[in-house]
Amino acid sequence: MAEGSDDIQALIALMGRLPGLGPRSARRIVLHLIRKRQGQMAQLSALLDSVASNSRECLTCGNITDRDDCAICTDPARATGEICVVQDVADLWALERGHAFKGRYHVLGGTLSALDEIGPEDLGIPSLIDRIARDRISEVILALNATVDGQTTAHYIADALEGTGVTVTGLAQGVPIGGELDYLDDGTITAALRARRRL
Repeated sequence: MAEGSDDIQALIALMGRLPGLGPRSARRIVLHLIRKRQGQMAQLSALLDSVASNSRECLTCGNITDRDDCAICTDPARATGEICVVQDVADLWALERGHAFKGRYHVLGGTLSALDEIGPEDLGIPSLIDRIARDRISEVILALNATVDGQTTAHYIADALEGTGVTVTGLAQGVPIGGELDYLDDGTITAALRARRRL
């Protein structure tokens, strides 16, 4: 079955490699964009180019932004003394969707993993420790995935903060073992955040 030019085939193949999309979904999306090329495709192309050129990690928390510091870090209303520690930006965005947390975040960029040789220095853990001391943080909420690596990382951070006077809490009910925050609904995330417990 002919499916257009080599460029169209390459676009379908590229789209099919995106998370959540397979070959069939990619074909449907590409066909839709081609039909709407004067509007949606042109806008999508311009936005992709802009994001590729301007996006970067926030220098403070690791969120994705187009400035040195993201809107969350520069919002004075969010200077509550609470930092919510997450594995990656997708988890930060998942928590923000629920509008339950009014403090600031810290993105680790992964979890500790002996198997993959990922240690504290490979993650945002040293900068988190520095930030806690510098910004007079009173509570650190460890909102890490309920996986072995996520819980190992949470315990490592809790141990590192022991004796600092900072309260260390973690998400409570609603987050299943082996679950990842980005796949949970907003209500579950909100309930887990509100019912956090001390570690």
